[in-house]
Amino acid sequence: QVQLVESGGGLVQAGGSLRLSCAASGRTFRSYAMGWFRQASGKERDVVAAISRIGGRTYYADSVKGRFTISRDNAKNTLYLQMDSLKLEDTAVYYCAACSTLSGGNCYRENEYDYWGQGTQVTVSS
Repeated sequence: QVQLVESGGGLVQAGGSLRLSCAASGRTFRSYAMGWFRQASGKERDVVAAISRIGGRTYYADSVKGRFTISRDNAKNTLYLQMDSLKLEDTAVYYCAACSTLSGGNCYRENEYDYWGQGTQVTVSS
């Protein structure tokens, strides 16, 4: 069992930056691949970025490549999403999620993830 709590969301102007954090409970954080998802109003929840158990592999949605960076600190049981050059279309609720895996790869699909945080709102204004 793992519990996830996101923080760092808020209101930011287009072109600005935010860093989201996801704090995980327990001592098994390093056994999970992790991901960030987002859901805009009226839209499906989509993967934004994913990272493998020790951070050696990352994945980004095309819409955020070059602007967002996913990272993790297993010693601190924390996942991060650095968001730069924010756009209006980045406005959404952002969720972190944990995927049980024995491999060193990523989880890409929503239904592969076992645990979810409560979400944090990111609003980008003009």
